[in-house]
Amino acid sequence: MMAIRKNEKSRLTTLCYIEKDDQYLMLHRVSKKNDINRDKWIGVGGHFEEGESPEECLLREVEEETGLILTAYRFRGIVTFCSEDYPTEYMCLFTADGYEGTLKECREGKLEWVDKKEVGNLNLWDGDLLFFDLLWREIPFFSLKLCYRRDGTWYRAVLNGRELELFDLCGEDGMPTGHVKERSMVHRDGDLHRTVHIWVVRKREDGGVDVLLQKRSKDKDTYPGCYDISSAGHVQAGDDFESSALRELEEELGIRAGKEELRLIGFHQGYADSTFWGQPYHNREISAVYLYEKPVEEGSLTLQEEEVEEAVFMDYEKVLALIREGSLKNCIYPREFELIGKALEPGYVAEGVWIREIYG
Repeated sequence: MMAIRKNEKSRLTTLCYIEKDDQYLMLHRVSKKNDINRDKWIGVGGHFEEGESPEECLLREVEEETGLILTAYRFRGIVTFCSEDYPTEYMCLFTADGYEGTLKECREGKLEWVDKKEVGNLNLWDGDLLFFDLLWREIPFFSLKLCYRRDGTWYRAVLNGRELELFDLCGEDGMPTGHVKERSMVHRDGDLHRTVHIWVVRKREDGGVDVLLQKRSKDKDTYPGCYDISSAGHVQAGDDFESSALRELEEELGIRAGKEELRLIGFHQGYADSTFWGQPYHNREISAVYLYEKPVEEGSLTLQEEEVEEAVFMDYEKVLALIREGSLKNCIYPREFELIGKALEPGYVAEGVWIREIYG
């Protein structure tokens, strides 16, 4: 395994995606055995030579690898790559739609024109999909930082200084597939991912049960102003259900809970399609559903202002009736809400409980 030497300098490189007839010229890196990009599909480019500008490096590398002389190109952004086993790389990202010459064989691998709509089906670095998305959306010049582990998975992305959320994609069993994707792209493409749902409940002296509902902020990107789960959130890439649930409870409601205070009552696989703020929203999620039954008073809660407008305890049976008749503005899955009542019955066993449900 490679280790970084203290005197090893950061690398400066260029990468270019040449365009023609709604296609990209892609390089399948299959020639070098010890290539970090072995078997991956990337654009064309390479390392700066001493004294070169980004444009000089671009023109030289493209001609050396493809035989083409660029006549029209655009500098689209800077991508900073951080990896546990390699020095930091600063990559100047270009696209080009004008060139002269004849395409030749490349010593780095196999060159091939690929339809843009098919690029996502190639063996790419997961993070490449993010800067492809920025290119396709014609985002102005950007700075993107991508951080990778030594096993090739990425765990951090920063766009123009702003931290982005990354999710592990998962299979029907809820287990991560090994691929990671940025939040907005997950909901745009309807990828299956993991979330946590925590229901805060309290038993009354009269034998009834209250459940805490949060009212989502009117500025939320999805379901603004709707009553929702007591606390919920996404499982971040590399995280697990339990630690995510504890984090969400504290961030959204100010409740600092221990692992032993959460009771897993089942798993929920939910599907929802809608449009918010003019953008399509496709949610495919597998959620670990928990109960938090330790006594809680509304006045003791610390709400996350940008996420939660208010939190209020309501009678469980009344809320269930309102959900069923459609008279409560909410984004709660009905069968999941029914699960709360079942879980509070004596002798309930959560093992094997798995609910699949479509919202709306």
